[in-house]
Amino acid sequence: TRPGRKRDFSPLPWSQYFETMEDVEVESENGKDISLIYCSGSHGPVLLLLHGGGHSALSWAVFTAVICSRINCRVVAMDLRAHGDTKVKNPDDLSADTMAKDIGKVVEALYGENPPPIMIIGHSMGGAIAVHTANANHIPSLLGLCVIDVVEGTAMDALNSMQNFLRSRPKTFKSLENAIEWSVKSGQIRNIESARVSMGGQVKKCEESTSSSGVSNSIGEGIIEEEEEEEAEEESNKKRMKEDDQEIKKECIFTWRVELSKTEKYWEGWFRGLSALFLTCPVPKLLLLAGVDRLDKDLTIGQMQGKFQMQVLPQCGHAVHEDAPEKVADALATFMVRHKFTEFKEGYLW
Repeated sequence: TRPGRKRDFSPLPWSQYFETMEDVEVESENGKDISLIYCSGSHGPVLLLLHGGGHSALSWAVFTAVICSRINCRVVAMDLRAHGDTKVKNPDDLSADTMAKDIGKVVEALYGENPPPIMIIGHSMGGAIAVHTANANHIPSLLGLCVIDVVEGTAMDALNSMQNFLRSRPKTFKSLENAIEWSVKSGQIRNIESARVSMGGQVKKCEESTSSSGVSNSIGEGIIEEEEEEEAEEESNKKRMKEDDQEIKKECIFTWRVELSKTEKYWEGWFRGLSALFLTCPVPKLLLLAGVDRLDKDLTIGQMQGKFQMQVLPQCGHAVHEDAPEKVADALATFMVRHKFTEFKEGYLW
């Protein structure tokens, strides 16, 4: 961006990327659970999209718009339990088994006895849940499996540093714009458009009464571009004087929707044995990675034996489908057309 130009971090609505948003009611042991889904497209195979830990279905917004322009397909992006706007009776149970069963229940609620062909696509935690779902045969009409940037060896190694990463994040944000700005400038999401639509699924509004000193652990004025610094300094001095006038003030701040550190007891269950499970899934498989260093021994051998297709998308962070939605859509479209699961849209020049 040119110096002096402020980048736009304002939120974008889901409706720019998906056609509909629906509640799906499913029976659970202690009552009804309500899963929120976003949908696009009316014919072709279903792409069932599962987001990563702490994210929401909105993580797939930009990707959805792109893939729907490439191939004939229907998209169903789900808010997983205890994430986004899905409401379940037992939000503390995030075991792989329970989450995989959720997927099966939603598919059944949507399509009954006769589900259309379904390709399941998952990122990170969602990739692990996709593998568990496929393996437990919860989707009888499963066409294929696509896993994005989750590999057992790397995930297990990263678990130790995960809590440190979570501790290093700001606890609160002054506004949704600040949260979007942080996600882009910290490199969590490297695509400003995607951050603008997806961060609203990661953070929520909370009303808190704080004294002016109590806001120190929040990202307030955001991460300031150098060009704006002097101007901002003047502004924040004025602001500080105003704040001191009101010792206690009502502040509307944003905080994370999911306390990921509390899900630690499930991490091992998501990832342990994942490579072997992935390799034994009896459908065509695609693995998309942010870096080739991510492969573990089982997958390296499986790759040599041609058991799955793999593509590395460089210059991406962990949220590959947000950082490079076009590249992920191209890889998936090519894979699905090659396997004759669907065809390119008429007029789409490949």
